[in-house]
Amino acid sequence: MTKEEFLSDRRNPPFVECYLRRGLEAVFDIGRHILAKVSGFKEIEHKTIAKELGKKGVITEELSETLYMMAGYRNRMVHFYKEIAPEELYQIITNHLDDLERFNREIVTFMKEYKKKTGG
Repeated sequence: MTKEEFLSDRRNPPFVECYLRRGLEAVFDIGRHILAKVSGFKEIEHKTIAKELGKKGVITEELSETLYMMAGYRNRMVHFYKEIAPEELYQIITNHLDDLERFNREIVTFMKEYKKKTGG
């Protein structure tokens, strides 16, 4: 979809914002659950979860930094939603969705290794 097509339908930006926020919240819920399981981690702040995932080796440090920025963006969507521009959302969905796919791959890799180490 071109930028013009995206912006021409007023429904697109709110749909993208809603599903992007939900996706990011799922990322941090998954991260929180894994950290609780492997190290008793109980933090709920998204930026802290992002950092701990990298420190504990669940994901790479590089992805940890990306998630840290995503946590800030998620907070902007929730608390400063009027500041989110449709053009910004288009840029994210065309240039940064691979970050979520990378998170999925790294989590799957971690879970397979964790299962081997713990036997289940």
